Amino acid sequence: QVQLVESGGGSVQAGGSLRLSCAASGDPFSGYCMAWFRQAPGKEREGVAGIKTDGRTQYADSVKGRFTISKDNAKKTLYLEMNSLKPEDTAMYYCAADPWASFSRLLERDEYNSWGQGTQVTVSS
Repeated sequence: QVQLVESGGGSVQAGGSLRLSCAASGDPFSGYCMAWFRQAPGKEREGVAGIKTDGRTQYADSVKGRFTISKDNAKKTLYLEMNSLKPEDTAMYYCAADPWASFSRLLERDEYNSWGQGTQVTVSS
């Protein structure tokens, strides 16, 4: 398994930007499909962006054109670049990893067996 630690969250005004990072340790990072999820108070955890080992990506409709997922295998780090942030993006953000997640289910919670502890993002209007 891989161990995951998120960082980069914080408070920002609407229209601003943040970059989240997820540092991995343990199993070879390059062999893992990875994703970002978020959970707002009182809501279900939802998939935001995912990336396969071959680099193909999936995004939730709510973040398309604003968020970009990427991974640096040499640094064993997953990133989420978030631009044009909105108050509705406020949530705890989690990264997840699994070696076998399918492309069609990259944003499904039950595809992943390794999770980080989360980093809070707060966007004020």
